[in-house]
Amino acid sequence: MKKTLLTAATLLALGLAAPATAHDTDECADVACTQHWLYEGAGDSGGGDTTAATRYGTWGIDTAGMDRTASPGADFFGFANGNWAKNTPIPADQSSYGSFRVLRDLSEARVRALVEGHAPGDPATGGDGAKIAAVYRGFMDEAAIEQLGAAPLQPALARIRQADTHAELTALMGARDTFNVTLFGLGVSDDQRDPDRYTLYMNQSGLGLGDREMYLRDTFAPQRERYLAYIAQMLELGGWTDPKGSAEAVLALETRIAQAHWTRAESRDRDKTYNPVAFDAFAAYAPGFPWATYFAAAGVDHGDRAVVRQSTAIPKLAKIFAGTDVATLQAWQAFHAIDGAAPLLSSAFANAHFEFRDKFLSGQLEQRERWKRGVALVEASLGEAVGREYVALYFPADAKAKMDGLVANVKAAMGARLETLEWMSPATKAEARAKLAGFGLKIGHPEQWRDYSGLQVANGDVVGNALRSRAFEWDYRRARLGQPVDKAEWGMTPQTVNAYYNSVKNEIVFPAAILQPPFFDPDADPAVNYGAIGGVIGHEIIHGFDDQGRKSDGAGMLRDWWTADDAAKFEAQAARLGAQYEAYAFPQLPGMHINGRTAMGENIGDLGGLTIALEAYRRSLGGKPAPVIDGFSGEQRLFLGWAQVWRTLWRDDALRQQLVNGTHSPGHIRAFAPLRNIDAWYAAFGIKEGDPLYIAPEDRVRIW
Repeated sequence: MKKTLLTAATLLALGLAAPATAHDTDECADVACTQHWLYEGAGDSGGGDTTAATRYGTWGIDTAGMDRTASPGADFFGFANGNWAKNTPIPADQSSYGSFRVLRDLSEARVRALVEGHAPGDPATGGDGAKIAAVYRGFMDEAAIEQLGAAPLQPALARIRQADTHAELTALMGARDTFNVTLFGLGVSDDQRDPDRYTLYMNQSGLGLGDREMYLRDTFAPQRERYLAYIAQMLELGGWTDPKGSAEAVLALETRIAQAHWTRAESRDRDKTYNPVAFDAFAAYAPGFPWATYFAAAGVDHGDRAVVRQSTAIPKLAKIFAGTDVATLQAWQAFHAIDGAAPLLSSAFANAHFEFRDKFLSGQLEQRERWKRGVALVEASLGEAVGREYVALYFPADAKAKMDGLVANVKAAMGARLETLEWMSPATKAEARAKLAGFGLKIGHPEQWRDYSGLQVANGDVVGNALRSRAFEWDYRRARLGQPVDKAEWGMTPQTVNAYYNSVKNEIVFPAAILQPPFFDPDADPAVNYGAIGGVIGHEIIHGFDDQGRKSDGAGMLRDWWTADDAAKFEAQAARLGAQYEAYAFPQLPGMHINGRTAMGENIGDLGGLTIALEAYRRSLGGKPAPVIDGFSGEQRLFLGWAQVWRTLWRDDALRQQLVNGTHSPGHIRAFAPLRNIDAWYAAFGIKEGDPLYIAPEDRVRIW
């Protein structure tokens, strides 16, 4: 698989020829589409093995990683990161690599040390430590797993074979102690119309290739052909009857499902995705599916309704279910049960899963080391138990205080920007001020940790532990239906390298693991920190004011608080920004482009976030001139800090997957694309008309 070098990424993205001297799963983080993560894929592991954080240069920028021969106005990614891109290989067990992966390597190595420090014991009496040891050591006992072969699968497959009616298959789809697939994803989250209560959400589901486009576009015919072979391979490994014929039936079913699905862009639209349906109205709304059986099997029948996100897709999916024969539905369930369990099974299953899911689809050359997969399994099962130990060792108390100061400055800068917006009316500004004033902030880790005493874990039972963990987590969520929202809850563990904005809680959240170089270094030049973590803080704040976040108010309530004229002005600017991103070309992937509507919120977040981070940096100077360091002005250092955060290398297949399945623009695009709309960037680097990245002042997008 080819590595996409990015020293000339800017020019390639613009579809221009480089000069001879120049040298690249679900649309939201939660079921209600209210948590918006900074980055997709940050949970993937890398190849690091040290527990010490790395500093960048002497003042926060890896100047050796820059390419000073590149013109900032022609290839700003190359200027900021060119030598790094040229000299950095993508690890064989990765499909992409960059700043997020570097920090994930660090976090993973630290978690490994914690996990391996727990001695085996009785998980029933030994507390969280014994449970962590049982989950990890069970997975690491490769010889025992090999000896078991397909045996751990047989109970699940037997349940599927015994479910020989549509009603019995419905019950299997609702159960949460399986790896089965469902047409209708359920989740419990804060109610967008009643932010103090939990409600049940329903999403379209049922696809093994992630997005409808993978089934419907001619471009992806090779992926579908390989997927068909993979379905047959897994069914054969599981001992299913007629694996080839069953695979053809499964792919045909999923193609019909894909035709019913909404696009990712449609599924982002909050004006269309809040559709409450009473349980007793489902039979008329979406006939052909045994809804009462489904809700009872999922354990949510103590509720009274579900908020449907894709309103026109759900009835179509119910009709597809009713019109599909039992044998096909059983094969579909069997394949997904095998596929879901495969990473926990013997090498025949795990290798087949890797060869298709990671190597073929994403270009990853080698399977991750077993300990890395074991760490991921522990984190999925007992994430906050590990996080409690992580914080005690790796999150110094003063880090939170310094972040508090940075956030306060960036928030104040946003307030100042609001006052200067010429396109926004006083009425809408008043609502925006109220929303900004109500922003919550969580830094580092939760104050209250999850209680895992009810999670049953057994030594040596890898598949059983994973299934019980899934059921434990679902029971925790479903029990909250109709209950008051836990405002203190976190949507990420402290060891996660990411950040998010939650629109219903109207809060921004920064786990401990991201508060390290290159994002945040208390000893770095302040300009670099403002460009890096300051830009990230701004990005998350702006999510409250992006094309969808703006539809919730300061209390987290989904309501329209904009004048019609202001909304029209906003949408016109957003459309212009989307067109900019859609114009970027990827010559190594002909015909592939960023979907401007799907990535709109993230692109607005980057532009607005960096704009207010720049304003915050200027305010922090208190009227004094910024020092010059190594020949770089303060604002140059700020923009370099931003670009360094978005260092990214891609394998071609991984980049294709990001463009199809992701809601974020690729990282190497994020390094320079928002800068083209910021006047100060032009002044800082002498960008002038005629430079490939130049946009005339009247054509620059100015939203926040």
